[in-house]
Amino acid sequence: MNIGSRTSRRTACTALALVLPLAALAACGGGSTTDTSAEQGSGTGTITVWAHQGVKAESTALQNAVKSFNSSQKKVKAKLTLIPDADYTKTITATDASKLPDVMEFDGPTMANFVYNKKLAAIDDYVSAKTMANATDAIKAEGEIGGKHYGLGMYDSGLGIYGNKKLLDAAGVKYPTGLSDAWTAAEFTDAVKKLAAKDSDGKSLDLQEANGYATEWGTYGFAPIVWSAGGSLLKNGKAEGVLDTPAVASALKTFQSWKAYTDPNTDGNAFTKGRVALSWVGHWMYPAYSEALGSDLVVLPLPDFGNGPKTGQGSWAWGIGAGSKNGKAAGAFLDSLLDDTNVTAMTTANGAPPGTKSALAASPLYKQGGPLQLFADQLAKPCGDSDITKSCVAVTRPLTAGYPTVTAKFSEALASIYGGADPKGALEKAARAIDQDFSDNAGYKIP
Repeated sequence: MNIGSRTSRRTACTALALVLPLAALAACGGGSTTDTSAEQGSGTGTITVWAHQGVKAESTALQNAVKSFNSSQKKVKAKLTLIPDADYTKTITATDASKLPDVMEFDGPTMANFVYNKKLAAIDDYVSAKTMANATDAIKAEGEIGGKHYGLGMYDSGLGIYGNKKLLDAAGVKYPTGLSDAWTAAEFTDAVKKLAAKDSDGKSLDLQEANGYATEWGTYGFAPIVWSAGGSLLKNGKAEGVLDTPAVASALKTFQSWKAYTDPNTDGNAFTKGRVALSWVGHWMYPAYSEALGSDLVVLPLPDFGNGPKTGQGSWAWGIGAGSKNGKAAGAFLDSLLDDTNVTAMTTANGAPPGTKSALAASPLYKQGGPLQLFADQLAKPCGDSDITKSCVAVTRPLTAGYPTVTAKFSEALASIYGGADPKGALEKAARAIDQDFSDNAGYKIP
């Protein structure tokens, strides 16, 4: 796999640029009584497929998967339409359910809203038992609502801290070897300070500040602090009492304290040029970081704020349109798309953790002993979106049609806290706004 730093960053943006689409989603209504079960159909004929147009290597992998499916049998022909990723979610949102394709890709956090708005069908009756069994537990958790699966992904995502071994050793900083000895928040802060003391500009940390924090990056990148502090963005449809706890406020006060040691990283090169020793970011930066640092690159878990280290997870996934008249053929296409050949081709193209157990185990990057084994280890301990215990690690963003409000209000609070606001007050304000929105929308209940 050879993805340059520019491509890596674009892949990151593809995975995380949800802010405008999610804002559009927030205005959607819901609660119609339309049946959302796709019709089984004959299992033959032409099916329509929509996907986001990601980086060129991703689009090529997808086009090849469609060609391979079409040439492998004569019963079903898949017709692929690629839509620019900046417009993709807005296009689904604006399209009537009856006009949506048989098979469509969607960004993970948007799934619940599309289910709520009767645009996605449950896929359990249409994909094979083999396909479902080979999906990783984290991928299945991201795609499940109320005991039904509405999506499965070809790949997943994860967060960690990349370290520069040379700079860590020079500062005498000991660092974790895996999840079992993750830094505590205090140990991480101490490491940041020690490294800064050895640095000419006193900046030792990259938090991808240039992405902005009042964005989906703010939620994806730093909700793990909330979860690791024993809190949650939402529990049983409420934010008050889980988002605004004293432990969460204290944890985000610690986050706030890191600003003094953080390189704004406006050029994107803080870590690759050795200006900082630590970078808090996701799997997508591995190609650029590995190329720049070689054997000096180490991959570490996020710090533990008391409830165990946590990471975000989830990315683009695939489902069946609720208006499809040919669910059987759509399922056959998904079985093909989610086989190891196509999953491996896609994850070789974008560097993400494979979404199937067998492809993940065979991945040169993510297999046991591979350079990114940590990400696989994290995804092997999924929490889902609600049962966030000390022993699980990979947390799914809240599976609710109200997610656009949750992410908007949390990320706004995070940005204000980073800018110097009182964490307790900012979190209480966010929790009140989230709960008011949920109250106004009958809790976004999905029948």
